[in-house]
Amino acid sequence: MSTEAVRTRIEGGILEVNIDRPKANAIDRATSTTMGQIFTEFRDNPDIRVAILTGSGPKFFSAGWDLKAAASGEEVDGDYGIGGFGGIQELENFNKPVICAVNGICCGGGFEIALCADIILAADHATFALPEIRSGTVADAASIKLPKRIPYHIAMEMLLTGRWLDADEAHRWGFVNEIVPAAELMNRAWEVARLIESGPPLVYAAIKEVVREAENMRFLDALRKITGREFETVDALYSSEDQLEGALAFSEKRDPVWKGR
Repeated sequence: MSTEAVRTRIEGGILEVNIDRPKANAIDRATSTTMGQIFTEFRDNPDIRVAILTGSGPKFFSAGWDLKAAASGEEVDGDYGIGGFGGIQELENFNKPVICAVNGICCGGGFEIALCADIILAADHATFALPEIRSGTVADAASIKLPKRIPYHIAMEMLLTGRWLDADEAHRWGFVNEIVPAAELMNRAWEVARLIESGPPLVYAAIKEVVREAENMRFLDALRKITGREFETVDALYSSEDQLEGALAFSEKRDPVWKGR
């Protein structure tokens, strides 16, 4: 579902989503709604197994919330469509892997969207910040997520001061998996996506649900839910053809053929 503001490409079981709103790839309500529709279709399509999210152009991944749209009357807490801002932050039962390829400046809501990904690759010139403090706005999703992802004091410094981090520092604090030369970023993102595409989709779904739901649970409670097959994705996995195929392939010393069922 490509539009002028969000371009998509599908190759095999991989979806590429490219935010294309020059100059800063900022996201207004219409763009967010489109992204929500795209990611919902991705979630619900069994033939597409992994997504890559990136921005158009060499300078910006995304500056986040479109302040020009806000100045013209869009409310900061308005309806941004299914999945919330950027279509991914609040999307329910979203159990497929997402790779974020940060191709430049990644700030504000753009940074919050990147934090929704499972793997973050960054171009060597990428930078990160939460400058909402300077416009009198709360970086709401980042205030929840970032202190759980990186050291508390670093997260609070970013939230309270709006300080910028380069790719090296982002990697050092652990929210960037890998730094890649800008010219190689998308090739590397597709390489990682193809690796994930070749894997067992039902296992990926179970991993994502367990990680998400167990975040605020006691270890033993979460483990008992897994072993008791109380997570929907875990129950589906353990009742699947793929579960049997994995065991057969191992015993027969061959590569498994995953069907996602």
